Amino acid sequence: MPLGQGRREALRRRYLSLGLGELTAAGVFSLIAWSTLTPRWSSREATTLWWALGPLVLVLVQAGAYWLLGRSWVGRGRMPRSVAGAYRAFRVLDPLLLAVGLVMILVRGGEGPGPLVLTLCVWAFAALEFVNYYVVRLAYPLTSWTREVGRWRSPRLLQDVRQAEQTGRP
Repeated sequence: MPLGQGRREALRRRYLSLGLGELTAAGVFSLIAWSTLTPRWSSREATTLWWALGPLVLVLVQAGAYWLLGRSWVGRGRMPRSVAGAYRAFRVLDPLLLAVGLVMILVRGGEGPGPLVLTLCVWAFAALEFVNYYVVRLAYPLTSWTREVGRWRSPRLLQDVRQAEQTGRP
């Protein structure tokens, strides 16, 4: 059911904010790793960090693109099936990349515990971002987080993918 113009425009602004926020986060994480951590760490530790950071940046870029693309259908229609197909593929590929990343982190390790712990934290954050977008919604305002997270709601992205599958739209 189409929304009123005012509500639709409010959602479009929210989607713009969320999309740009996720893309900015991906850029900031990459920039900090590249400019600050990588030069200070050994080559082995820096490479290991990127096995964690790669999946994180990938999920953040997918999320940012989703929110920005969603501005075209929010309040008017459904996600195009072609876009839904891409996100269905990401839902399968991302866990594989996370698994490969974790194996590489554990195999390569590091020369000290600090870089390894930070790298594992980055990997865990990537895994949580994946879960938040593709499995169960985890992101809520702090004031309502404990109440809302226990409801095990489907993420908006997953809802849009499922709705797209229910239509004959190309």
